[in-house]
Amino acid sequence: MEKVSIKDLYHDLENYIDKTVEVSGWIKTLRDSKTFGFIELNDGSFFNNLQIVFNDSLNNFNEICKLTISSSIIVTGKVIKTEGTKQPFEIHADNVEIFNLSDADYPLQKKRHSFEYLRTVAHLRPRTNTFNAIFKIRSVAAFAIHEYFQSNGYVYVNTPIITCADCEGSAEMFKLTTLDLDKPLPQKDGKTDFSNDLFGKKAYITGSGQLHGETFAQAFGKIYTFGPTLRSENSNTKTHANEFWMIEPEIAFCDLEELMNIEEDCLKYIVRKVLERCPEEIAFCDKFIENGLIEKLTKLINSNFTKIDHKEVIDILKKADRKWEFEPEYGEDLAKEHEKYITEYFNGPVFVKNWPKDIKSYYMKVNSDGKTVAAVDLEVPGAGEIMGGSQREENYDRLFARMKEMNIETEPLYWYLDLRRYGSVIHSGFGLGFERLLMYITGMENIRDVIPYPRTPNNCDF
Repeated sequence: MEKVSIKDLYHDLENYIDKTVEVSGWIKTLRDSKTFGFIELNDGSFFNNLQIVFNDSLNNFNEICKLTISSSIIVTGKVIKTEGTKQPFEIHADNVEIFNLSDADYPLQKKRHSFEYLRTVAHLRPRTNTFNAIFKIRSVAAFAIHEYFQSNGYVYVNTPIITCADCEGSAEMFKLTTLDLDKPLPQKDGKTDFSNDLFGKKAYITGSGQLHGETFAQAFGKIYTFGPTLRSENSNTKTHANEFWMIEPEIAFCDLEELMNIEEDCLKYIVRKVLERCPEEIAFCDKFIENGLIEKLTKLINSNFTKIDHKEVIDILKKADRKWEFEPEYGEDLAKEHEKYITEYFNGPVFVKNWPKDIKSYYMKVNSDGKTVAAVDLEVPGAGEIMGGSQREENYDRLFARMKEMNIETEPLYWYLDLRRYGSVIHSGFGLGFERLLMYITGMENIRDVIPYPRTPNNCDF
């Protein structure tokens, strides 16, 4: 007798027909009558359940009939083909061993639960169909990301979680200290004195792995990071979380044009692999979360991404025959309504490039016009911005001047500036928020529902 998973049975059914096997898992539903009953079993290996048929020939028949949802059992029985029915096969049980009887107050009974309620039982929600699908897709997408970069010659780099480098602005970074916060903090020159802190100076939890990633790109040519990122902004929108995961490649000898091609290729690869490897989960999301999801993702894979300057986008928005909640302006960021309009205008994904320098970061290369930087955001239909990148400033004097202009302390970042002194090259990189990507792929509307344990303002449960 062979111990098998439900995935084994679905993927290699003909090899198991009329054979006796052992399966184990958790009860999703149970229906019984006087002489027989049906159990829907899932073991986590496959999205679809396995039907177990049992009858009163079993010596613990009455005990089985009283099993509660989420009870764990081990079943031995014959695999029977069931052509013309909802399920292609079922197991006729010869023995059902009850491993654990779930308490009757199990919070996830057979009814529809709101996503808000399921967040309050985040330790149990992966057992629901919705979150079983979401987190399987998350796993497959993460593997596809590593697969894409590894197969294209990138080196995976683990950048530090603890840092003294200010990349995206210290106002959005969590401060890290071992000083006793229940006592008056030591002072020096009217400011907190961190000289006796663990690291001897002010430290943060990273808001980006980009700066450290650039140092490795200057050695390996192509690198990527993929790990947790933390931002302290007090935002309660559906697309913001204080802890999330980021993919950040850095590529030497790569300008903005080539970067956009890499972004497009990377995104299409990930989406394609999820469609190929999660057909049941994506079909579920298409039916219950976002109707037309498969069509949307398939269209993205087959689309030609538009490339257009920020100024041209504003021109189009200003000429649009509609009233805006936020009026589009040449020197400002795009609002959600603008992103939505521009992807509808071009009927597909849009690279918005060459942004006003005053609203972008110090490390981005200033263009020859002196007014814009070689930055790019990728806007996709239905989700807005999903990737952001830029060509980095490779010239020491220009980068130093830009840092001074934007009041960025240069001394703590001497090592970052050093990259421009020791064999500097044209180089570029982008950031892809993993959870925002997952929202796009699954159709989920809230970032809290694509990360196992969301960390948002006033929410640090579990």
